[in-house]
Amino acid sequence: MDALYTAVATATHGRDGRAVTSDGKLDLGLSMPVDLGGDGVGTNPEQLFAAGYAACFGSALGVVGRAAKVDVSDAAVTAEVVLGKQGEGFALAVTLRVELPEGIEEETGRKLVEQAHQVCPYSNATRGNIPVDLVIE
Repeated sequence: MDALYTAVATATHGRDGRAVTSDGKLDLGLSMPVDLGGDGVGTNPEQLFAAGYAACFGSALGVVGRAAKVDVSDAAVTAEVVLGKQGEGFALAVTLRVELPEGIEEETGRKLVEQAHQVCPYSNATRGNIPVDLVIE
């Protein structure tokens, strides 16, 4: 792999601490979600993963859309990240809900979303490791 960019972040005190990027642009408190017995005051790793995956997938969709000469600039991607028990540990599952702009034919939209799933670094990192469902809305 030829590195194009390296992001660096440090988290302290796990889910009840802080996460800070090396450039200081992200500096936020972390906390357990209310659903897991926390106070929910800060964000949590699943929310951060969901935001990153949604943004990255949207960019990948833009790349394949431009290559196909289809305007997907008004598309929206929502990532739902589920944390669950798996054996003695925990696991993640993701649903990506892609809302395509009006006027894109269903078959064309499906192809673009599937191509984006092949291009997106998050999709490539998770493939074979966690279930990722694609839903076109």
